[in-house]
Parts: sequence; C-alpha cells; structure tokens
Amino acid sequence: MSWTTAAAIYFIIWWVTLFAVLPWGVRSQAESGEVVPGSDPGAPALPHLRGKLIWTTIVSSLIFALAAVVYAYRLVTLDDLTTLFGLLP
Repeated sequence: MSWTTAAAIYFIIWWVTLFAVLPWGVRSQAESGEVVPGSDPGAPALPHLRGKLIWTTIVSSLIFALAAVVYAYRLVTLDDLTTLFGLLP
C-alpha cells in the first residue's frame, strides 16, 4: 500500500471516528441550565473539542493499525469475505 493510499484511508477512518466521538460526554445547555439567548437549548454547553480531537486521533490510529496489520499479513482475503456474506454457492 502506498503512503498516499494509507493517508487517504487514515483520513477516512479519522473522519468517521470523529462523528462517533463527538457525542461523548456532551451536556446540552438545557441540562446545564445556562441557555444562551438566541441559541438552541439542545446545543452543547461545553463541547470540549480539543479533547475529542485527541481521542479521535488515538482511536482512529488504533483502528488504522489493526487494518494495516490485516492487510499486510493477508489475514482476511476476498474469498473469506465472499464466503462470510454467502456470495459463493
């Protein structure tokens, strides 16, 4: 796998992981009792984006490392996937 392909795959994994990590520990303005006038009460009171970006990087790095090992050592082949999903008779 070339480094550009690896970077593209990592970026996709990172982006999907970001959307999985964003809801972690979110308290809405209504829950915290501090609704800013003109904003939605369901908006996060303190989003903690820096911590979420760090967690996203850690989790996506682990997922990418696992995927790279599976790819490098050919632990899962195309035949394995077709058998798993019942595409072969």
